[in-house]
Amino acid sequence: MGWTARRIPDQAGRTAVVTGANSGLGYVTARELARRGARVVLGCRNRSRGERAMERLLAEVPEADAELRRLDLADLAGVREFAAGLPDEPLHLLVNNAGLMAVPHSLTADGFEMQFGANHLGHFALTGLLMDRLLGAGDARVVNVSSLMHVVANIDLHDMGSERNYRRWTAYGRSKTANLLFTLELARRTRGRGMVVAAAHPGYSATELQTKGPRMSGDRRGERLMRAANSLVGSAPELGAAATLYAATSEDVGPGAFVGPRILGLRGSPGPSWRAPWARDPEAARRLWQASEELTGVRYGALD
Repeated sequence: MGWTARRIPDQAGRTAVVTGANSGLGYVTARELARRGARVVLGCRNRSRGERAMERLLAEVPEADAELRRLDLADLAGVREFAAGLPDEPLHLLVNNAGLMAVPHSLTADGFEMQFGANHLGHFALTGLLMDRLLGAGDARVVNVSSLMHVVANIDLHDMGSERNYRRWTAYGRSKTANLLFTLELARRTRGRGMVVAAAHPGYSATELQTKGPRMSGDRRGERLMRAANSLVGSAPELGAAATLYAATSEDVGPGAFVGPRILGLRGSPGPSWRAPWARDPEAARRLWQASEELTGVRYGALD
């Protein structure tokens, strides 16, 4: 029998931050960690949706030790505020889950293309701002949620925001490749420090992620098609979140791993996943790291 959330080890005494925890994969991840005893911080952009998620979580796991904090990954000032507002104590788990997929062109509060800015730069900044707390835990983990759609596009270090020719799926693929390169370089820099840095993808999981882009574009036909695909092909968020939870808690996951569903990368219990050659390029990872530090103003001093 494959790995399921029932095999999550006891998380009592551990503190976890999960971004985008108000729905879908993030909500299931936060709920299952809380169910196993972790203290969980739900980082959510929309306060009212976050409050509804908290109510639901406490109804499903009455004993949960959980709190809600506002986190907008498309606003670096907000990312800094979120990090500064957390208690100055060890952090055992950071799940960089939140993301946007194939949305119309727009900019973050800091002027970055929205998908690259929120999916990568926001999480890069958040992780750096929390690094001292993660290192202080002694056995921390960072899990970056990527996607098989990273195969759509490599990053372009000369046009990371896809400003020259914006295509929403290309921009999404670049942001997900960036997640994997960030994982690669962070794993290298934290080697020997008692930390596991890994990436996960959910396969095809039916969440709001697929329908948000067409809805934002006013593409009703596209939204209907995505809902139909979710119904016919997509797995439930509980199944999609299994890879994230596996990466976050299993002793079988080592530094730099990329895990996802075993059956064609779409369904099934989690295990090692294939990644494109460009997502395994250490030089590209190093250059992306340098560019990300310059763009965000966040430097990982403890890892230099």
